[in-house]
Amino acid sequence: MVISFLSTFKPIAFFPTQKPSPPPLFRCNLSLPTVTITEPEPVFTSVKTFAPATVANLGPGFDFLGCAVDGLGDHVSVTVDPSVHPGEISITEIYGSHASSKLSKNPIWNCAGIAAIAAMKLLNIRSVGLSLSLEKGLPLGSGLGSSAASAAAAAVAVNELFGGKLDSRELVLAGLESEAKVSGYHADNIAPAIMGGFVLIRSYDPLELMRLEFPADKELLFVLVSPEFEAPTKKMRAALPLEIAMPHHVWNCSQAGALVASILGGDLAGLGKALSSDKIVEPKRAPLIPGMEAVKKAALEAGAFGCTISGAGPTAVAVVEGEERGEEVGKRMVEAFRREGNLESVAMVKRLDRIGARLVSSVPR
Repeated sequence: MVISFLSTFKPIAFFPTQKPSPPPLFRCNLSLPTVTITEPEPVFTSVKTFAPATVANLGPGFDFLGCAVDGLGDHVSVTVDPSVHPGEISITEIYGSHASSKLSKNPIWNCAGIAAIAAMKLLNIRSVGLSLSLEKGLPLGSGLGSSAASAAAAAVAVNELFGGKLDSRELVLAGLESEAKVSGYHADNIAPAIMGGFVLIRSYDPLELMRLEFPADKELLFVLVSPEFEAPTKKMRAALPLEIAMPHHVWNCSQAGALVASILGGDLAGLGKALSSDKIVEPKRAPLIPGMEAVKKAALEAGAFGCTISGAGPTAVAVVEGEERGEEVGKRMVEAFRREGNLESVAMVKRLDRIGARLVSSVPR
């Protein structure tokens, strides 16, 4: 028996178990709601925001699980600009270590611009023009949620400029407007980029988000190894099967359940084991990334709890305990990329970002 996977995929309805304190659930409409609020006045002249990198899928959680990673991400600055037509936004600058000529300054073709416009629509901004600058700290096509980081930072910047009227679910909607046009309608990057921590997308229609709380007294470290190789999300999604066998469906569902339980319980060994156990997506994508299978093997042999592809790749992500172990695992993964994939790569050891997109600085009116 086979199950239609992409072309006819419909979200499965999940029903909460009876627990005293279930994870928080956020519901919002699939499309931007009709504006009913009064247009707010800007409370700042300009703001600067940051949104973190994200790891989507986490192995068996294709399109419905993701988490935020500390210390990596994009910055966006938004300024009230009298030279810009009221109700519109202009992108004045794109810079940073990963700025690219591939990024358009036309706001309707730019991740940050699309999300900023969506946030302005939600806020009913019609009397003020804005200018935006984007500082790219994440490389394109890296598997670290580059487009989502730009979108999240932009949506939050517009929101903060006008007093923070939108809640997290509305900000995710604004970011999804961008993701849908750039890499597909999936929230496993944009939701954790905005909300921080681990986020489960319970449903897409209507959109329902559940934040999964990893225990505050436990430390979780990710080893991120990014090779000099670009894996565009649309290309990597095209490699996926249209149908899957029932045994693989059952297996992945059980591993996703184990992954969620391990996150909530702070079980690093269980988290890593589940993260490494995808039988549907990773087997199709790994061969497209030179050396990936050897990199995963090297990570596990060096003591990682688990390893998989971050998002669509090419970055590989491993779960470890302790920075010293993380450095050793990263070294072995870099060696495997060089030896088996003929690719140079960079390893980083990063913690879970529990905050998400946030205001960095502001200039009062």
